[in-house]
Amino acid sequence: MPLLVTRAPAKINLTLHVLGRRAGDGYHELESLVVFTGAGDTLSLEPGPDLALTVSGPTAGPAGPLDDNLVIRAVRHLARLRPGLRQGSFHLVKRLPVAAGIGGGSSDAAAALRLLGRLNDIAPDDPDLVAAARATGADVPVCLVPRARMMAGAGEAVGPALDMTPLPAVLINPGVPVETAPVFRALGLAVGDRHGTGAHPVIAPGLGAEALLRAITPARNDLETPARSLAPVIDVALGALRAAPGCRLARMSGSGATVFGIFGHRSEAARAARSIAAVHPGWWVTAAMLR
Repeated sequence: MPLLVTRAPAKINLTLHVLGRRAGDGYHELESLVVFTGAGDTLSLEPGPDLALTVSGPTAGPAGPLDDNLVIRAVRHLARLRPGLRQGSFHLVKRLPVAAGIGGGSSDAAAALRLLGRLNDIAPDDPDLVAAARATGADVPVCLVPRARMMAGAGEAVGPALDMTPLPAVLINPGVPVETAPVFRALGLAVGDRHGTGAHPVIAPGLGAEALLRAITPARNDLETPARSLAPVIDVALGALRAAPGCRLARMSGSGATVFGIFGHRSEAARAARSIAAVHPGWWVTAAMLR
């Protein structure tokens, strides 16, 4: 069988409300509007008898021990549910920054499950595929079919695709890895605590860019303040976006340190990305369409 290839796009949280910390399992309960970029990592699978993973690319170094990589974890979770699962050798080209709040590892794991689905004729919504995604990590289920949608709970509740108009944006990671667990600890919620003021806006399917901006502007990312306390450079990156001509909204994604700015036109986003990258050559800066 020929080589199978898929993209693992960056996940961007346009909003992220923390509703509280669940009494039953201690997980933080979230409500988030998630979108994806058109580019990201690339994962390929060469079918064969042995499970293996190699990693290359600009951010391959910080990807961590291969045996602990989320790609391998996802494969093993699905193999336990599907005895006799056909597998093979994976190769991951890492382009996205790690520990960045854009779901790079989760998207890679979801990409692995998609490739195994193609190899084994497993539908994307098959319960075993979804169960393997949930067992692998909180952000993996929403990345299985990377389209704009709401995510809730601890990531296990994924809404239908929203078919929104793509948004021109600039993504910035200022080069400081931010682990998720310390950010949640800095939020300071005890088990059973509730959090946040104001309900998440209702996001209707098929919204145009202007209507979507109006809907999400009053929303927030509740992890932004604790993340900024751990990595003050996030403030600098947000300031660079807000100062860029044409920026309509700037916010942090996930638990940081990646931030995004939404622009009115692709040309404005492209100019802003070039200008910011020239001033901050050590940052990861890219123009993108969020969809």
